[in-house]
Amino acid sequence: MIEGHGDDLYKYGKKIVSNFSSNVYNRIDHSGLYQRLNERLSTICSYPEPMPYSLESEIARRYSLTPRQVCVTNGATEAIYLIAQVFQGRISAVLGPTFSEYADACRVHRHKVKPFYSLDALPEDAELVWICNPNNPTGEVRNKEDLKALVDSHPDKLFIFDQSYEYFTLKSLLGIKEAASFPNVILLHSMTKQYAIPGLRVGYFTASEGLTDDVRCRRMPWSVNSLAIEAAKYLLEEGDGISADIPQLLAERERLTNLLLATGMLEIWPTDTHYMLIKLRMGKAAALKDFLAMNHGILIRDASNFEGLDERFFRIATQTPEENDKLVKAISEWMEQIMS
Repeated sequence: MIEGHGDDLYKYGKKIVSNFSSNVYNRIDHSGLYQRLNERLSTICSYPEPMPYSLESEIARRYSLTPRQVCVTNGATEAIYLIAQVFQGRISAVLGPTFSEYADACRVHRHKVKPFYSLDALPEDAELVWICNPNNPTGEVRNKEDLKALVDSHPDKLFIFDQSYEYFTLKSLLGIKEAASFPNVILLHSMTKQYAIPGLRVGYFTASEGLTDDVRCRRMPWSVNSLAIEAAKYLLEEGDGISADIPQLLAERERLTNLLLATGMLEIWPTDTHYMLIKLRMGKAAALKDFLAMNHGILIRDASNFEGLDERFFRIATQTPEENDKLVKAISEWMEQIMS
């Protein structure tokens, strides 16, 4: 899906002042990163490593893995497409509603895609199982022990757990080293999300050496550029001090949830992260999105194109208290208009 994702700021230009549309917390101090990249700008005059070995080694050291158990990609989305390519023509089950790129990548590589909506409804003939955890767009975190039991009871299936939003929850998730001990588990990770650098496209996956070797050999040479590699190394060194305060962010999400529910016109799905899926009781998400963008410079994610959802759904990610208050006020204004 080229069109239809969040963060479509390019459609609105300078009108947008508050971006709730992607699951990125935007208020991160990147001054140290900017300085490091400025110091490394000359690297763009040479080719990057054809395979980002040095970054893979740094990640492996951080999580007590071998470098062969880590594969860095141009965002987690490249990893999704590479995995689908390696196992082309298989049967893939996708737990929904969820990120569209799992199914899109599988269809590109001739998989038969089977959506399912609860862990106990996993299609028996599935060969690959795609589960986003924490899930996008709902923010739900599946119980870690339930996922491990699912993996143990289906050794014939390959499980791809997308943990791109792992940083934004306090719930227990599969550990990187723990997951790599399974021969049939791949974990996807996103530095893009954790450090709010979506324009740099830095992701990676971890798994047993056999699985990473199978996928790595399909990776295009130089797919991760020099500045992305330099940024990722800097963030591995310094990132703990510049990331969002997650307990504080989740507390603000709870406050925002209560304000939105108080309007009486919204239903909010339970979430374990800073972002949430919301259903309108009246009106369409596309109309609300246009109103907020054009009248208040606020961007939300129209979620009607997630499989299993309809035109009433939208998604937002918690931002600062001031921005959140403006969002609630603007939504209330739109509701008054459509009810008058």
